[in-house]
Amino acid sequence: MDRRVKYTQKVIKDTFLSLLEKKDISNITVTEICEIADINRATFYRYYLDVYDLLKKIEDEFMDQINNSQPFKNLSEYSLYSFAHEILTIFYNNKKLVSILFNTNNNMYFLNDVLEVAYGKVLENWKSNDIDIDDEEIEYAIVFVFNGALGMLNYWVKNNFDMSIDELSKSIEKLSIYGVKKYIYEK
Repeated sequence: MDRRVKYTQKVIKDTFLSLLEKKDISNITVTEICEIADINRATFYRYYLDVYDLLKKIEDEFMDQINNSQPFKNLSEYSLYSFAHEILTIFYNNKKLVSILFNTNNNMYFLNDVLEVAYGKVLENWKSNDIDIDDEEIEYAIVFVFNGALGMLNYWVKNNFDMSIDELSKSIEKLSIYGVKKYIYEK
């Protein structure tokens, strides 16, 4: 991709994200983005259909980053702790973007995308390990673990990443393996 194209798209995205920090997506216009980014509307429409398409493409790029991360390429080599740690690091390294995405009205869709990616990889891994439970039980276990982990992730983001990646990874692992009872009584 041409350097100028990359630069233009970056300016558009940065402008859009800075506006999303201040107001709801339904109140952001293409005209406003173009004025702030100092581009014309034709340039915007060369790359994006509208502000919702722009948001979707930003989310897709972030999901590609997660999909292409080491844990998803070699899942069998990762413990639950190291898997969580790697994914949380990606989130932490993209703090501003993640905070904005989690605070937009489509928050739940973005979280579902994260869950779907992780769910499919873990399901595939667990099924290939000859665990002595049937497929339905594996699916319920994964849904339980990942929805809990996503709730923790959402809470972490909403609290401005207040817990270290290491601490949160340990908590996710401990809760996923031992459940709430052991987590509460060990403290």
